[in-house]
Amino acid sequence: MVDLKQRIEQLAQWMLVAKYLVVFTGAGISTESGIRDFRGPDGLWTRRDKGLATPEQNWLSVAPNSGHRAVFELQELGKMKFCISQNVDNLHLKSGIKQELLAELHGNLSKVRCLACDFKMDRVEGERFCPICSGKLKSTVVNFGDALPEKDLEESIDHARNSDLFIVVGSSLVVYPAADLPRLALDRGAKLVIINQGETPYDGEAHLRFSERIGEVLPPAVERLKKLMGKA
Repeated sequence: MVDLKQRIEQLAQWMLVAKYLVVFTGAGISTESGIRDFRGPDGLWTRRDKGLATPEQNWLSVAPNSGHRAVFELQELGKMKFCISQNVDNLHLKSGIKQELLAELHGNLSKVRCLACDFKMDRVEGERFCPICSGKLKSTVVNFGDALPEKDLEESIDHARNSDLFIVVGSSLVVYPAADLPRLALDRGAKLVIINQGETPYDGEAHLRFSERIGEVLPPAVERLKKLMGKA
């Protein structure tokens, strides 16, 4: 495999020339914030399958890490067109990602939506009815068997199809229909970059592959990008 420094340089160069960069994040981007992923070496489902305990997660104590901040920097540099996330931890919004540039395919633990008018708002303890239409409020988190939020999914499909650089950050790409998005990008000629410690079904098609920790790849790549743009 090509040296890490060379691969980071290649990623920075591709980000520099990209006209439509889309970032796709999975549970792996949040492990460096102390949130367990699902299929990683110490992931929740990995531990479950081994018969090990799966400790509860204190969601209120977690904060964005260098990976989240790197995605935010791509937004601030004007390089990122859109961020698609499979996570429910609210860390992208905490990092400063604009709501209109983010699709949360599996919902958000800190948000509720109205079943009647689809208004979305921050969760407030004890509040059960919509302040707009008095409809019933429900968690936005998507449970197994539930359909993905239509607006977020449609936006994700559109942005994947328009992308020329599609960067996967911390996803095993096995949960569908979200895992179809890299295929849509590839079919339209986009370069596919995967940053994930575990294997994915797209590894053989990725134009650039990183098995290192996200914090060792994305933040230095963005710093290099800033230098190439004359902003560092």
